[in-house]
Amino acid sequence: MKPSALPTALPGDPPGGRRAVAVWGIGVSVYFVAVIFRTSLGVAGLDAADRFDVNASALSTFSILQLLVYAGMQIPVGLLVDRLGTKKVLAMGTVLFTLGQLGFAFSPSYGTALASRALLGCGDAMTFISVLRLGTRWFPARRGPLIAQLAGLVGMAGNLVSTLVLARLLHGVGWTAAFAGSAGAGAVVLVLLLLFLKDHPEGHEPAPLSHQGAAYVRRQIAASWREPGTRMGLWVHFTTQFPAMVFLLLWGLPFLVEAQGLSRATAGELLTLVVLSNMVVGLVYGQIVARHHEARLPLALGTVAATATLWATTLLWPGDTAPMWLLVTLCAVLGACGPASMLGFDFARPANPPERQGTASGITNMGGFVASMTTLFAVGVLLDATGGDYSVAFSVVFVLQALGISQILRLRKRAALRERERLVASRVETVHVPA
Repeated sequence: MKPSALPTALPGDPPGGRRAVAVWGIGVSVYFVAVIFRTSLGVAGLDAADRFDVNASALSTFSILQLLVYAGMQIPVGLLVDRLGTKKVLAMGTVLFTLGQLGFAFSPSYGTALASRALLGCGDAMTFISVLRLGTRWFPARRGPLIAQLAGLVGMAGNLVSTLVLARLLHGVGWTAAFAGSAGAGAVVLVLLLLFLKDHPEGHEPAPLSHQGAAYVRRQIAASWREPGTRMGLWVHFTTQFPAMVFLLLWGLPFLVEAQGLSRATAGELLTLVVLSNMVVGLVYGQIVARHHEARLPLALGTVAATATLWATTLLWPGDTAPMWLLVTLCAVLGACGPASMLGFDFARPANPPERQGTASGITNMGGFVASMTTLFAVGVLLDATGGDYSVAFSVVFVLQALGISQILRLRKRAALRERERLVASRVETVHVPA
């Protein structure tokens, strides 16, 4: 076995199996609904601008505030998951994002709509880390990369529902009915998780934590941050996720319609292509990393390089608009950003013991959402400042990618060395565990 490969078994590994799939399926269904609600503004951006009579900067504030709350909640949520367990945190998150979606449906003003998106972001923040922890509690460690990619794939399926179903509802039954009706999905998954979800299989209860309070919080955060793999995961997530997130969450549809002259129907089809590409690439990346753990970094950096190349080609294409084949290629490559961001968790996961998985995942998950929030804001400001020049506005993508790559290259050797040390220690422990 290569030094960087995952061991086939670890002490205390959960068994997996059909029951694990069923329980994990309930948890991931909550994340599925959260993503539908999170990305619903992406297909309603132009409608929201008309409904609340706001410009590009104000429109971007919807998504910025939502992501600001999401990113700010990641470490607290990670600590809550480690402290309270998955079921309680997922239940709280479901209540909050459902109320947020309902509030957005009935918001009479820009201010109340902003507050609703903030509430939605708070609930959404509680879902993905909980699902990741659920996977580590129910499946063997060697399944970790594939389980994480599958969770991301289900999330993108939620994005697909938002793009295809919610967009049609919005233009069929109207704003209030579409958003209020979709909120019913939140009530359904809340009932399912309250009735059937369990934090861990019998016999795999986590060790009780000896102390809870400020000292515990500081210790969890500091211990997770000291691991180079945690920081590596954060910067991989930061660098890979945001181009597609910004495109799907808000600015993709306006860019394709206003800058590229496409119809809303054609633009919607290209957004769908991003989602479908994400789902296919997620399966491929998950299988590759499960078999060849050392492929994580080449896959991440390759995705960044491909994304930067396609964005530069599209923005610099001579003439008023880029050809359709180039836009299709751009959207297909953007689909790889989500799966590449999941690789960040594959750096953080082996760097931390089970009792710190929630905290480490929270730190990692902050990366992409901080980058997305920064880019959403910068694009809105630059669009207003330049009179709608998308070529200038989207150039901020390259600045953040350069920052992320510099940090990844700085940390890669330390993270790899520390991971090898932990893997050697885990093999030794596995050998001494009695049968």
